[in-house]
Amino acid sequence: MGGTALWQWDATDLASAIRERRVSAREATAACLDRIATVNPAVNALTEISRDPALAAAAEADARMAAGAPLPPLHGVPVTTKINVDQAGSATTNGVTAFTSLVAAEDSPPVANWRKAGAILLGRSNAPAFSCRWFTDNAPHGLTLNPWNAALNVGGSSGGAAAAVATGMVPLAHGNDLAGSARLPASACGVYGLRPTTGRVPAYNPTGKAERSLCLQLGSTQGVLARSVRDIRLGLETMAARDPRDPAWVPAPLDFPDHTRPVRVALFTGTADHAADAPVLAALRRAADALASAGYEVVETAPPRFEEAAALWMTLLSNDCRSPGARAAFALGDETFLRSLDLTAACVPALSAEEMLASLASRTTFQRAWQMFFEDLPLLLMPTAWSVPFPVGYDVRGVEEARRLLTAHSPCTATAFLGVPALSVPVHRGTDGPLGVQLVAGRFRDGLVLAAAAALEERLGPIIPIDPQPSSTAAVDPR
Repeated sequence: MGGTALWQWDATDLASAIRERRVSAREATAACLDRIATVNPAVNALTEISRDPALAAAAEADARMAAGAPLPPLHGVPVTTKINVDQAGSATTNGVTAFTSLVAAEDSPPVANWRKAGAILLGRSNAPAFSCRWFTDNAPHGLTLNPWNAALNVGGSSGGAAAAVATGMVPLAHGNDLAGSARLPASACGVYGLRPTTGRVPAYNPTGKAERSLCLQLGSTQGVLARSVRDIRLGLETMAARDPRDPAWVPAPLDFPDHTRPVRVALFTGTADHAADAPVLAALRRAADALASAGYEVVETAPPRFEEAAALWMTLLSNDCRSPGARAAFALGDETFLRSLDLTAACVPALSAEEMLASLASRTTFQRAWQMFFEDLPLLLMPTAWSVPFPVGYDVRGVEEARRLLTAHSPCTATAFLGVPALSVPVHRGTDGPLGVQLVAGRFRDGLVLAAAAALEERLGPIIPIDPQPSSTAAVDPR
């Protein structure tokens, strides 16, 4: 890596250098902590910074190295975790003031798995209240700014994770995704963001007083944000280890034999009602050309019943939020969050209990159709969002804006509904708003997505951390 500062390294290089004793865990940790001290005040990506515990953990890691103990894959690598998962000794605030004293006694599975893999936990990344908004802002922790342009949305709900990775605070960050929460912030910040197949990564919050709703159980995944594809793979492999607390975890292999060779790719450029902005379409065409140059056969076509799948998932989620238990909990959220929730609800129909059950049952019909689609075209290339990044606070302007957001983010909501793996790949990076495209495959074909992303990365070039930028006139709302 030459004279490059340690905070600019990716997780894979850091892990190798620490294992080979070219760098100590303490040096890597201190470099990232110093970077956090420099840039976090400008973007507010991390709500909690564990400087002393992290340095102590790094010292222990170096001691294990000196003693000749076996080293796990992430030994000494700095990471962050999101404020909506339990981490022992830290508050699971989930962006809610009432939860700032909810300190976890034990780790959730993704945190436990990264800790077992040797990661050094540096801090907690910001999210909106209840992680239920596409804009990362909340009462107890405040607004996270997009490091490319402070006037643009950083994305949600894993906005803090994306901003931290983009600015070099850490090479690897935990996020999660129910309707685009890992992928949309990754796209907005110019980094990689993975939503794995539902069931690949175990999840459970010991602080939870009740089981998650059925919609959350079917759609929520724990994911990874990083600046390189190999780091996404490393983060996923280590996070996906079995945890008996999650009975829905599936011991599926990450790779299959056909993941090593190019396959047919469906290029989806939109519909009459879901049209891509010109810069998004340009990014999509650039990615398609890069895949073609790597030997992939690109065929322009649409996946089955795309618009129905996207609309149905947001209808189900919004109705899930209308249940008496959910409304009682959400009342603890801040006023802006509640307004965003209500505006979204105004865009979708109310469902009876019978209609909810029928809609959930129909999910299998959609999954079957997409699985048959992937039999002929194993990969799908589509935008992460049909729109360029929105201005800060766009979701609370009114019903029409809320409806526009639902349409713009439908590439993420449709795929979340189906439980398939999807990776946002950065294609364009600039103060006018970074843009990502999505690679999607059939259930548990995550390795196929990663292989295609690696081919794109080889042709599009590496991702370098940036310094936070102020607001730009490029952020004027074009709508």
